[in-house]
Amino acid sequence: MRTNVNRRGFLGTGAATLGYFYSAPAYSAARMGRKPNETLRFAGIGVGGKGSSDIDHVGNLGEVVAICDIDEGRIAPKAEKWPSAKVYTDFRALLDEMGKEIDAVTVSTPDHTHALASLMAIRMGKHCYTQKPLTQTVFEARVLKEAAKQHGVCTQMGNQGSAEDGLRRAVELVQGGIIGPVREVHVWTNRPVWPQAPDITSRPDTADPWPKEIHWDQFIGGAPLRPYVAEVYHPFNWRGWWDYGTGAIGDMACHTANMAFRALKLAHPTAVSAESAEVNPETYPAWARVTIEFPAREDMPPATLTWYEGRQDGELVLPPEELQAKILSGGERLPGSGSILVGDEGILYSPNDYGAKFRLHPEALAEGKNLDTPERLPSNNKGDQGMKDEWVRAITEGKPEIAYSNFDTASLLTEAFLLGNVAIRTGQRLEWDGPGLKITNYPEANQFIQTEYRRGWEVTRA
Repeated sequence: MRTNVNRRGFLGTGAATLGYFYSAPAYSAARMGRKPNETLRFAGIGVGGKGSSDIDHVGNLGEVVAICDIDEGRIAPKAEKWPSAKVYTDFRALLDEMGKEIDAVTVSTPDHTHALASLMAIRMGKHCYTQKPLTQTVFEARVLKEAAKQHGVCTQMGNQGSAEDGLRRAVELVQGGIIGPVREVHVWTNRPVWPQAPDITSRPDTADPWPKEIHWDQFIGGAPLRPYVAEVYHPFNWRGWWDYGTGAIGDMACHTANMAFRALKLAHPTAVSAESAEVNPETYPAWARVTIEFPAREDMPPATLTWYEGRQDGELVLPPEELQAKILSGGERLPGSGSILVGDEGILYSPNDYGAKFRLHPEALAEGKNLDTPERLPSNNKGDQGMKDEWVRAITEGKPEIAYSNFDTASLLTEAFLLGNVAIRTGQRLEWDGPGLKITNYPEANQFIQTEYRRGWEVTRA
């Protein structure tokens, strides 16, 4: 472990660190399209948890020149794997010091720092792979979409089901009318699987000394500073806190609702409402049912998507039993997550996080049909590594659209479901002006469309 490099990264967080964020130099412009043998140079921001596989995957496709994590214990194995990579605990210092030496970044931090890390990289002209959900707030998702387009970089969100051939074929079949016009969608999850309400509804009244390997200020990022408490927020348990995570809908909708969102060409909803367990100011509620209303699109009718999360009275919150009866037989039960698209002429049921495995009802709809391999969309089917392969191909060919979950698509998906969290917090039916980025009928809710940031961690719209 190269402690001296970590210390440099930790201390380098002053005004100089923000130089690229506010004024990207000319050399940082994205290099779109590359020479056949030119090696891409990657930096990994967040290399523990999901970030571990993300940086490993891009390491298969180029050179890892820098790695960053707030937890030195999580950096150590990656520093051993790539001994020439420079090591940081503050991504701002990494981007400030390594601007000339990197082409692309992976961002796999907790949700509340996705936006700033990605935005700084994009404004420096770096291609960006960011884990789902793209951001913590609706505003941030819009900012990343706009920045990616402005700076001409190639992007991809890490919802790996997007690479599955089954998902792509389901999208084609639904758009081809196999179940007729779809007006109703149901998507559910078994999350949360981390601590939140009803077990935790307030902050601990104790504090622990910061372990020397944890850089707590960098973990907090733009959120309000609070004391470190061992195992309460880091690692993983941050998902259940309003300040750091996005709850069950943020964690899983970018996976489980992805197929339906694409198949139905969904974009900005017109209204969002929710019912849930008791809401508290610190952690996400024990359960929720969110209804998202979408307008007609092209030749498709208006559609309502209902999202189900958590447990109510000990039981998973799931779609109505009468709907379940139409797709289940022989003692079957719904799995912990999945989706159902209800068309005028049939139903597509996916008992799968990604929508990559599905069946049609009535079964006669499937007779003689190819249900496995996309016919119009490009085949990938390489899972999480395939997502990076596709992103790198977009970079090398200079075609951002090659990445199937690029920020044009990913931002719309993220925005729609993060609005669900706003509806949960307010308990109101919210009418949404997507292009205008505002709630029109209940202005008080607009405070939750974006957040306030600590000085030095601001996400701003160009």
